[in-house]
Parts: sequence; C-alpha cells; structure tokens
Amino acid sequence: MTEYDYSDEGEGQYIEIPDEPIPMSDPDLTAEELKAVEAVLRSPFLGAGPVVDEFEKAFAAYLGRRYAIAVPSGALGLALILLAQGVGPGDEVIAPSYSFRECAQAIAAIGATPVFADIDYWSGCVTAKKVEAKLTDKTKAIVVLNANGHPADWTVLRDLAAAKSLPLIEDCTESLGSRYKGELVGTFGDASFFDFSQPCPLTCGEGGMIVTDNVDLAMAVRRRRSHALEERGSVAVTSAPALQAKMSDITAALGLVQLSRLGEILEKRRETEETYAKFVQAFEGIKPPYVGPDVTELHWFVYVVHLGTRYDRKSRDSIVEDLATEQVEAAPYSAPLHLQRHYFERGWRRGDLLVTEKVADRAVALPFHCHLSAEQIEFIVATMKDSVANVGAGAAIY
Repeated sequence: MTEYDYSDEGEGQYIEIPDEPIPMSDPDLTAEELKAVEAVLRSPFLGAGPVVDEFEKAFAAYLGRRYAIAVPSGALGLALILLAQGVGPGDEVIAPSYSFRECAQAIAAIGATPVFADIDYWSGCVTAKKVEAKLTDKTKAIVVLNANGHPADWTVLRDLAAAKSLPLIEDCTESLGSRYKGELVGTFGDASFFDFSQPCPLTCGEGGMIVTDNVDLAMAVRRRRSHALEERGSVAVTSAPALQAKMSDITAALGLVQLSRLGEILEKRRETEETYAKFVQAFEGIKPPYVGPDVTELHWFVYVVHLGTRYDRKSRDSIVEDLATEQVEAAPYSAPLHLQRHYFERGWRRGDLLVTEKVADRAVALPFHCHLSAEQIEFIVATMKDSVANVGAGAAIY
C-alpha cells in the first residue's frame, strides 16, 4: 500500500492507495466449499445428479416453496418459465429496461417481444401503474425485478396480475435474502427465478434456480429443461423439446455450502454496507439509499451511488474512469435495455422511459463484497468524492 495525502489542503490526512486492484466482487468461499467440490470430483458422477437434487430440495425449503428447479443461469430460468407457459413468437411480455441484461433478453431469445415499463425513481422497480399502461391484448406475462435487492411493491402487482389473469414472474437475480412485508423475495411470483453468478452473495460461478408452488408449471419447466435417460422412451415426456439446460453436481455442491452459510455471508455484506455508509454520509450531491416502507429486510446486490441531477452520463463515465485509474473497479449500474442496439433497432428511443434513463445515467456501482477492508472503502469513497468535485460540485440531490 502507498500512502497519499487526501486532505483538501495537505493537512496530513493520509489514506493508503492500494497496490493491487480492488475488484467489484470477490466470492466468499471457505474450505467447506473446496471440500464439497472435491468430494464431487472424487465421485463417479460430475453431471446433474444427486447433489443437484439435494440443492433443489434445500433451496425450496429455504423459501418455503414446493418446487425448485436448478438451471445454468437466471436468464435460462426465465426462458424456461416463459416456454412452459406457452409464451412465444407474437406474444408480448412486460419487463423492466432497468435490469440485468441477460434476463430481459431471454424474452427476445424465445421469439417474444419485450415491452419495457418505467420504474419508480426511489426503489428502481417497475410499478403496477406503469405496467398497466403497457398492457395490450398481446400481453402474456409480467416480469418484475427486485432492483438491486429492493423488493417491488408485490401486493399491488399481484392484484394487477390477478385482475388481468396474467402470470406474474418474479426476477430475484439481484435480491437473495431481502424481505417484503416479512416474506422472503422469491415467494411472490407465480414463478420466481434466481441467478448464482458474481456478484451474487450465493455464488456458484454460474447457475440459477426456478421456484414455484404450481405442480403443472414445475413439471412443464423440468420437461423443457432436460430429459432424464430413463425418460427417453416416454412419448408424453419427449413430446416437449428439451434444452438440456442442467446444472452440474460440481456447481450444486458449491451452492449447497453457500446456502448453508447464507446468513453469515449476508451479515458480512451488511457490515461492508455499514462501513460504506459511514464514509458516504458526508458525501454531498448524491441521492441517499432508499428503503421502502414495506421492505422489512434489504440486501443490496451491489453498492450503488446515485449522483445528483446536475450530473449526466458523461460525468458518470468520467467518474468510473477516474476510479479505474486508481485501480478501483466500478461500472454504470445499468445500461437501459431499451437503448441497446437490439431494441433501438426495433423502435425504442431515448425519452421513452424518462425515469429509467434519469436514474441509469447517474448510477455508479462500486466494489461490494465481504473482503473489503475499512481502509479500502475509505479510499474508494475518497477517490469518488474527488472525482465528483472535478466534474461538478454542489449537485442537487433530486
């Protein structure tokens, strides 16, 4: 570490500059995970087998849901849910543009048309009112993300889905462990799906999980996910083409141990969040972290700083570049999907989703994991504050 005087007037307040890069994420792995993976590697079977079955049962029990189906990613999870419900070419699916890219693009991948709804400025989640404005007679499903860990307003969304007789799909790729009105995320959708890639707190390298209480939907998802060898002679089962979208026992072994340690992992991340809050609280010109009135527990996916309205995309990008110069990995939290090429070519334009664009243009994701020291966090925040001062001081919060 190299010491550097970071005070405004050279008053001898020193912060150590890291000699090694500070990564955005760093999985919390222990000897337990290594032992579990080694046991699978020493077994006669590495593919989807008994460890996957055990992981599915444990995850379903954690959420209190009847069925859990392991898949290679959250994006494939969403695609399988939609396919199992008969969604395909010519159909529309309501989804957020302020979202994990691959999950929303799963809608387009199966031939359906994503119809993007705008978000609430504070929570970052789509609202029932904005979803309802996008409904047409072609709408076949509604997908709602718990954005950066913050649960959506599920009571109102469930009422809307029920009134319109539409399946409500809960995107939990960013929100494992959060609670809405005392209930865990993953329990509000007709089907819900999770992702286990970085920087998720439960990290398997890659992987995901679908959960539901509907036996028919669970069976339809399983049939489209993969066919077991013993089912190859079944006319009924093999009538549905399968994607062979299975999870391996190696991945599931990691997931099982991570799930057993989830409380410990989330608590460590909360301590990191509190350390950030200590240094960010005197940071002028940013929107403070928001927790909705019905959110009883919130676990951030990444640590996001929302810049004031005086800043723009160019300012945000300059700040990310300044952090990179100091070996701090940072990134825009979201590049709105409706402005990316695939959707731009299909008619979407800047100005179509004003709140999404306003929030996304000013959101910076900072390193967030269990291995960050207080000194590193202090350095990250100090570096960002210095950069913010260079691109424009005194920004309005709202």
